[in-house]
Amino acid sequence: MKIGFIGLGNVGGKLAESLLRNKFDLTVRDLDKNLTNKFENLGAKVANSPKELAKQVDLIITCLPSPEVCAEVMESEDGIINGLSENKIWLEMSTTDESEVKRLGKKVIEKKAIPLDGPVSGGCHRALTGNISIFVGGERKIFEKILPVLSVMGKKILHTGELGSASILKVITNYLASVHLVALGEAWTVAKKSKLDLSKTYKGIAASSGNSFVHETESQVILNGSYNINFTMDLVLKDTGIFNELAKKLNSSLEISPLIVDIFKDGEKKYGSRAWSSMIVKRMEDLNNIDFRAEGFPNELIDKEPEEIGYEI
Repeated sequence: MKIGFIGLGNVGGKLAESLLRNKFDLTVRDLDKNLTNKFENLGAKVANSPKELAKQVDLIITCLPSPEVCAEVMESEDGIINGLSENKIWLEMSTTDESEVKRLGKKVIEKKAIPLDGPVSGGCHRALTGNISIFVGGERKIFEKILPVLSVMGKKILHTGELGSASILKVITNYLASVHLVALGEAWTVAKKSKLDLSKTYKGIAASSGNSFVHETESQVILNGSYNINFTMDLVLKDTGIFNELAKKLNSSLEISPLIVDIFKDGEKKYGSRAWSSMIVKRMEDLNNIDFRAEGFPNELIDKEPEEIGYEI
């Protein structure tokens, strides 16, 4: 199976590297020539446009920063849709809106091609090692067809149901991660002001009912002071905004979600749209004139689990 990958950023680049590392026939496309040159040097082919890429491969993967960018890549004159033909597969791995996936999916189906959405979860450090989780929505038989491809990009792979269902689940998980991160800012504030040993506090939370994936990962770079989670404020606002809008569309009355959006808007205003998302806890540090530093924590997260072939859960 020939694979095309469009979007070689923080997450996409690492997923694409996993494909190359596992000897897949890969063609790439990105606006950043430094990135495409890097992949060309690693053995990938480079396409001059999304349309050209779509014509050359069997499976087209997009991993892009926003629904608007994806729409441009899909629908422009030299976009993916104009390069599609019967039985080609489009896998949308961006975090996006379920209704947008379905809208573009209809256009893909009109070309007699097959759409899937396949967002990932688990952090850039796990994307690097092929141990990230992947949710996939769309036709079951097509999911099974590309499972060998998915199993080198990710470890735990879940078929969520119809097209769009994976995108809904993804924004739910990202919303929960954002809530946990904001809550950690308050937890660390109370720990610091109580003069607790923050290294021991980290271990205590990790061993308790208050533990979370966000604590185990992001608290490390918070305590280090780098905040480097390879994920930025603007991306959190995109994801929490999609979740909030979906809730409104479903006539769901929520209490915490609108507050989380407001908190991250304030964080973006204070620290910038490209600040690491874990810097949201700095609002508490600044407000209380404290810091959450502790010795022995890494500057950047590293996945210590060995790379292994992924499997369906």
